[in-house]
Amino acid sequence: MTGTLRVAGTVVATYELPDLDIRLAPRPYLHPVRTLSGVPVTDALCHDHPWHMGASVTIADVNELNFWGGRTYVRDGGYVWLDDHGRIVPVTHSELPDGFTSDLEWRSASGEVILREHRTVRATTAPRGWELFFRYALSTPTEAEVTLGSPTTHGRPGQAGYGGFFWRATAGPATPGPATPGPATPGPATAFSATSDSPHGSADPWLAVVVADRYTLVFRGLADADRWFVRTEEYVGVCAALAFTDPLAIKPGTPLTRTIRVLVADGALTRPEIAEALA
Repeated sequence: MTGTLRVAGTVVATYELPDLDIRLAPRPYLHPVRTLSGVPVTDALCHDHPWHMGASVTIADVNELNFWGGRTYVRDGGYVWLDDHGRIVPVTHSELPDGFTSDLEWRSASGEVILREHRTVRATTAPRGWELFFRYALSTPTEAEVTLGSPTTHGRPGQAGYGGFFWRATAGPATPGPATPGPATPGPATAFSATSDSPHGSADPWLAVVVADRYTLVFRGLADADRWFVRTEEYVGVCAALAFTDPLAIKPGTPLTRTIRVLVADGALTRPEIAEALA
């Protein structure tokens, strides 16, 4: 299954469901996502973290199953490979004038349905660029609650509370390397929020990432106890994290719903420019 998002006739994102090894937690994702001028702003199947896939919903612990991919963080044991991975499978797909809706099932490797999801994805024009609208609602398939966790809830230090809507960004154009053979250095990336230049772990109403002065991403959509997870050094990634410090239970009959908006802009926007665009 593939699809495209367009803004004013320009393709800005492709939606894919790849056929991948279960250890990568296969799931639908948006990639490549581009600015209106064509600059790519997502990365996928990366050499450092091959389970990072563009823009997707992905959670490290769903009833002790790994829907993030890769190794699982075990309390007092660190990261280890376990046979605990799941996959997210679309079961319906309906086109909208500016996007699509989809019903999905979060399944264990054996096919058991752990969660059901209803997803709406749209792309619209916006000041300074275009905006991705991404709403997802997670519900239990039975009368038992489902618990979400993260490496932090399993004891990992360093505020590694990722899990939820996650965006793996490109590192920006490489700068020339030294005269001796070796990899080029990725362009610099910075992150800031409405009130902070160190937004990791914050609950600010928006968070921005500027990559190599080529593009700016502005994320909104935290709710309840959600927090921003952001990396700009080892890789460039942003997560609107659901279980940043504590496990989060989804109760029967009460879907967990989040609406994420991402402004995708060419160039480097400043804090005042972002505030004006979002106003």
